[in-house]
Amino acid sequence: MSKAPVKDKWKMKKWFRVLTPQFLGGIEIATTPADSEAKVLGRTFEASIFDLTGDYTKHHVMLKFQVIDVKDDVAHTWFKGHELARDYMKSLIRRKSSKIAAIVNVTTKDGYVFRVTAVTLTTYRCQTSQKRAIRKEMIRILTEKASASTYEELVKAMVFGTLANEIFEACKKIYPIRKVEIYKSKLLFVPTAEGVKKAVVVPQTA
Repeated sequence: MSKAPVKDKWKMKKWFRVLTPQFLGGIEIATTPADSEAKVLGRTFEASIFDLTGDYTKHHVMLKFQVIDVKDDVAHTWFKGHELARDYMKSLIRRKSSKIAAIVNVTTKDGYVFRVTAVTLTTYRCQTSQKRAIRKEMIRILTEKASASTYEELVKAMVFGTLANEIFEACKKIYPIRKVEIYKSKLLFVPTAEGVKKAVVVPQTA
């Protein structure tokens, strides 16, 4: 009996261009193969600020994007979060200084909810009361900045350094500060017509 011809699955696939959201330039960061638009939905991709802007000083800032819409051969994404390279964070640690982390869920004025991790590094080792005061100020600024910003404004403030600078200026009044970084963010919930829902895009198999 003759065997049925084997289909070349790769030949059946097409390539989709993956773009960042328009507020981050609508830049192509990847191409991905699939045999249908539905199978591209939900896929995640990473790119650094350097990839987007050419600024090498920001090569350690890694952004995560997830496909939420596909039209023709173009996959559109939303910003899902970011994280600084671990090697970079390790390079900031110094002996005889303190590291203060603040992790807080914040809500933008247009209803997006992020979990944000900020890290403040002091010039010298500080006391527990000073750490507590610095962390309190970090949480205050993160919360207030988010509530006064749109989703797009908060993302830019986090990844381009303006939010870290704002924390630095406030916290240095409490104790000498060497560095502030917004170490990590994650999009948790998004506003929809049906109310606030988890920021989840499930890949479709058909």
